[in-house]
Amino acid sequence: MGVLPVPAEVRAILLDIEGTTTPIAFVQETLFPYIKDNVKEYLRAHWEEEECQRDVGLLRKQAQEDSSLDGAVPIPLESGSGEEELERVIQAVVDNVHWQMSMDRKTTALKQLQGHMWRAAYATGLVKGEIFEDVVPAIRKWREAGMKVYIYSSGSIEAQKLLFGYSTEGDILELFDGHFDTKIGPKVESESYRRIAASIGCATNNILFLTDIPREANAAEEADTHVAVVIRPGNAGLTDDEKSYYSLISSFTELFLPSST
Repeated sequence: MGVLPVPAEVRAILLDIEGTTTPIAFVQETLFPYIKDNVKEYLRAHWEEEECQRDVGLLRKQAQEDSSLDGAVPIPLESGSGEEELERVIQAVVDNVHWQMSMDRKTTALKQLQGHMWRAAYATGLVKGEIFEDVVPAIRKWREAGMKVYIYSSGSIEAQKLLFGYSTEGDILELFDGHFDTKIGPKVESESYRRIAASIGCATNNILFLTDIPREANAAEEADTHVAVVIRPGNAGLTDDEKSYYSLISSFTELFLPSST
């Protein structure tokens, strides 16, 4: 795909994760299946802990909000009447989590439980965050050139930090100046990019956003943020119009920073 010059006014690079820094397959074939396969065992092991009870409380509240949706799974309250009832409640939580994941929901309640489960998996070495091999060397060069580097992902900030803190490249959290998730706003809404710019103290046109999703690129562009669409193995294909319209890269090494000369 050649070299893509970075506009001179760019001071910060904002990175998506899935399909950009990290293979989609890692998320779809490792992280999400881990949740589905282990959620019941995790709940049984941690049920009495305050954090787990907070997670379940959030899921229960979300289930109430979802009650009108087709296939929604309610989570009953415990009345403290023994093991059999506890198993029923835990099974309801499991079924609710599976339903939300099957619908590709990105609710705070679901993301919070997933983040806590992944934390345990990373800490025990069961999971390591996969990073494309061009990512770390490129970010080091950008930072040497004075560029700030941030993450913006639909995964929670905690999940982001786990992926990069327990990665195949080791702990690389030092490479990032900050993290954003959907608490700042959805990635397909232009206002989110204005909020990010305000948060890091720059104009939107001082930011270059790298993503594999044209809808996200479009939202960022509407906010006057520079964008490039990343082509990686396993990413969804682009239309001919998208290929001709967007700046495309297949590796972070293809970005050329004027200040690096």
